[in-house]
Amino acid sequence: MIRDREFYKTILRISLPAAFQSLVSFLVVVADDVMVSKLPNAVAAQAAVSQVNSITAFYTATLTGLVSGSSVLIAQYWGKKDMARIRRIFSVVLWFCALVSLLFVALARLLPEQVIHLVIDAQETDVVALALEYFSVACWTYIPFAVTTSLVGMLRSIEVVRITLATTVTTLLLNVSLNYALIFGHFGFPAMGVRGAAVATLVARLVEVAMVWVYTFYVQKKLAIRPRDLLRFDGALGRDYARYGLPVGLTDMQWSLIGMLKAAIIGQMGAVFMAANSIANNMATLGTLFTSALAGGACVVVGKAVGRGDYDTARAYSKTIQIMFFLIGLVMALLVFLLRAPFTRLYGSSADPEVFQLSTTMIAILAVTLVGTCYHASCFVGINRGAGDSRFVAMVDMICGWLVVLPATLLAAFVFRWPLPVVFLCTRIDQCFKWIIALVRLRGDKWIRNVTREGDAA
Repeated sequence: MIRDREFYKTILRISLPAAFQSLVSFLVVVADDVMVSKLPNAVAAQAAVSQVNSITAFYTATLTGLVSGSSVLIAQYWGKKDMARIRRIFSVVLWFCALVSLLFVALARLLPEQVIHLVIDAQETDVVALALEYFSVACWTYIPFAVTTSLVGMLRSIEVVRITLATTVTTLLLNVSLNYALIFGHFGFPAMGVRGAAVATLVARLVEVAMVWVYTFYVQKKLAIRPRDLLRFDGALGRDYARYGLPVGLTDMQWSLIGMLKAAIIGQMGAVFMAANSIANNMATLGTLFTSALAGGACVVVGKAVGRGDYDTARAYSKTIQIMFFLIGLVMALLVFLLRAPFTRLYGSSADPEVFQLSTTMIAILAVTLVGTCYHASCFVGINRGAGDSRFVAMVDMICGWLVVLPATLLAAFVFRWPLPVVFLCTRIDQCFKWIIALVRLRGDKWIRNVTREGDAA
């Protein structure tokens, strides 16, 4: 274990604000789901919102992956204090994210029914109608989210995290207040149902992006950057990003695509399974949010060590961080198992015994797999990516997703017609063995790859 206090201070200074941001973002999603579950057509409304959110999750994971890819480069240049190249990377990544967001919005506006039918059986007419109503507004949140995520993620790579607290608290309070007003029609507003939840989220996202923009360009002083700097595109760094960073985005995109395809399978199996899966997935987010935040901190500290050529320190960091991931995973798995019934009751699911029973069973299965998830996912996202080993991570995720998880889920659902909890287990079957791959990979030295350029950045 590392005994250097500065190591722990650095990783916690980066991780704790990120964990808090993840928690608040999670609470915003839960607030949407919980309030929607109080509507008269609760099961259909909850199923509609959760399935649309599977599409949104595909989008957000793609964006998060693109930004995480930048951390591979930024963290290592941060170790060398090469601020000029860091500014250029900001421009490259923001343009990538903006283009992706416009593409997603265009598809959502031009082909809404076709997109919704990807994740909801067309015969579920009530659910489809509510999903279209929610999606028509929710898709507009994608543009401000792209700017916010790219700026906050890149600032985190240079250890600027103070903006996280202000934006997340503001977003939570604003979103919950507007949800209450717009979903149910309080304070003189009309009762808009699921559409009100989408409007509330859009307003909160617009306020959030304004705060982040002002802070990035006019408040923080660690990186001297102005909006005009975003107009300068560095071809060499663009190629570096395409080589080392873009695979991270593509990995997260293809993994989130697999998540959307799993949701599409579940969407063919009835509103009860869709509602229960929404609850279980929210619990999964709660169970992994701290290790995911810690992975962001690990990416920075490992990347800095590799960037300055201090590989022995990078190895020592890796061993300590792995122990932290494993211990946190044990604690979170136990908490998820113990809180499965109280958490499910938040959704009013006790009024529907079938949804309640299925949700608690699925969360128990989730708890069993959570230790492996916390360990391997955090190693891949934190240590391997920070050290420049993103291609290996992409290969593992691709093989496990397309050749193991999806075939197993399809066979369980439509060929063997196993019980719903077993189908849910198949959606997470890779979590039972990927930790072994992560452990073996980090025992050698192949995961250390310095991806920085030498010389002046001008």
